[in-house]
Amino acid sequence: MKVLMTTDPFGGVWHYTLELCTALSSHQVQVCLATLGGEPSRAQRAQLSRLAGVTLYPSSFRLEWMADPWEDLELAGRWLLSLERKMEPDIVHLNHLVHADLPWRAPVVSVGHSCVLSWWAAVRREEIPAEWGLYRRRVKESLRAARVVVAPTLAMLRELERYYGPFRQTAVVHNARSHTLFRRGDKERLVLSAGRVWDGAKNVAALAAVAPGVAAPIVVAGETVSPDGQSVNVPEVRLLGALDAEELAGWYSRAAVYALPARYEPFGLTALEAALSGCALVLGDIDSLREVWGAAARYVPPDDPSALRDTLNELLANDSLRCALAARALGRAQQFKPSRFVLEYVGLYRKLLSAHRGGGGRSLTRTRRAG
Repeated sequence: MKVLMTTDPFGGVWHYTLELCTALSSHQVQVCLATLGGEPSRAQRAQLSRLAGVTLYPSSFRLEWMADPWEDLELAGRWLLSLERKMEPDIVHLNHLVHADLPWRAPVVSVGHSCVLSWWAAVRREEIPAEWGLYRRRVKESLRAARVVVAPTLAMLRELERYYGPFRQTAVVHNARSHTLFRRGDKERLVLSAGRVWDGAKNVAALAAVAPGVAAPIVVAGETVSPDGQSVNVPEVRLLGALDAEELAGWYSRAAVYALPARYEPFGLTALEAALSGCALVLGDIDSLREVWGAAARYVPPDDPSALRDTLNELLANDSLRCALAARALGRAQQFKPSRFVLEYVGLYRKLLSAHRGGGGRSLTRTRRAG
């Protein structure tokens, strides 16, 4: 089987793509990987070079959430269709929210990792400006044209349906992370967070607000400069900047507690990485994170700094409580294996391909990962 897949070089979508492509190679699936939003870095290209069955097609066409992207998206659409004609894939797998409504020959899977409208409601908590009307229309047209819309959590799928639905078919496939890179080291009295510092969804401001009252250093890894060039400084916490996977794994192994008081997080790969590294989890009390972690984390309202401070101090002061919570998080994290993740995607591809070749419109049942 051959899949034409899109990705971007940013954060969670990139890691998701690496995990999926790595796992697909063991199922004899070849991937033609087209990047949008910016060309992969030298380090990212090196990561791809180690994967069997993946051919990279880089571009720097703007993504739909970037400033004034529409001309670029038009050009990107022509480029993607030319790749389909050249590669003749069995499946088109889009990891961005437009282009599913192009005249594709192969059936299209469109994965909604996040979206501006749901982000705006959760982070800005106000009506989105009228200037985003074209974005809403283009995303709605695209997702409604896809053969199946996939989301990493049921919570995220509900948001997509709220703003852009209904869709022809849907599925929920929880993300996954390989266990090989992450390990439990000698834990220090240290609180770690990771993610785009400039993104209000991660709520680093809440960590900065409580840092003076927390009985341990708070360290944050992640980009401090947004794609439009705006720089963020948070002097109350220690900023590490963007780290490569191995550097970040080292910090996870040291940290006793991982804190992500997020306002918006469609899945939360960093929390999964931290749990695999033996960290106790303190997370924002939002539907998606509760769906993923259940009773394996402590939750705090994103707008309640006192609750965040008190929860962090409680876990830092009580070793047995913290270790028990970390053990529950590790047990939960071990359910999100790439071997399960890839079987769901391969099964989805095969169902779509069978229906496409048979000329039928056999529907898919909505699925959820167990656990």
